[in-house]
Amino acid sequence: MQSRPLVARSSSSPILASHEPPSVAVHNAGASSPFLLLGDHAGNRIPESLGQLGLDATERKRHIAWDIGVAELGVRLADRIGASFIHQVYSRLVIDCNRRPGAPDSIPATSDKTAIPGNEGLDAAQAELRAAAILEPYQKAISDEIDRRAKLGQETILIALHSFTPNMSGLDRPWHVGILHDAGDNRFARAMLEVLGSDPDLIVGDNEPYSMDTIDFTIPFHAYPRTLPYAEIEIRQDLLAVAAGIEEWSERLGRVLVASHRSLRGPR
Repeated sequence: MQSRPLVARSSSSPILASHEPPSVAVHNAGASSPFLLLGDHAGNRIPESLGQLGLDATERKRHIAWDIGVAELGVRLADRIGASFIHQVYSRLVIDCNRRPGAPDSIPATSDKTAIPGNEGLDAAQAELRAAAILEPYQKAISDEIDRRAKLGQETILIALHSFTPNMSGLDRPWHVGILHDAGDNRFARAMLEVLGSDPDLIVGDNEPYSMDTIDFTIPFHAYPRTLPYAEIEIRQDLLAVAAGIEEWSERLGRVLVASHRSLRGPR
């Protein structure tokens, strides 16, 4: 199945023109897998009305604008395990869909020492317009899908896919993959850590290179109140730089997700 818009958008949006794509898309809608894949930072589009935020093409392709490789990885993994993949189309620099609306870093004026001219001096009304056009439809799409699955009695394990730059602020990050978790039902995340940790070729981070805390929004917002099992996966971006790497990681994650699920369910 192909990715398609999941949420309708009014053509009168002051942020998105009628010919621009909606902010959220879904691949394999209605899939029966227990895994629901999410891509908070999968896209790097910037609405034309925002003038590319004053950034050139090189900056818009950097890690500051999106999670490199996640869009392709999500589609390949979704196809491999028969899962749905809900993903954001627009850049995290427009508004970060993994941040609480109104948070200081929701619409950053600077990212990894790069100034974002189009975000400087933004007032509350302008921030709310971005949230209404981009963040809210994305989060609603996730809520609606979880509700749909719950009504059908379908198991849901939330899997947020992210990628991280190999070097940040001059520091190398050695991990191949990290699993982020915190409150709620984190048993699945811990099961993933155990399965990944059994591979001697991998350097696996437990809440590395980031820890899941009050900064994260999507998983805490959807998984914690419903006590849904979850994991936030971070893969180093150089491992997703070419098609062969994306294929390798989609195959690996497919195996790890299934094995982790089996370990929690126990012998049958």
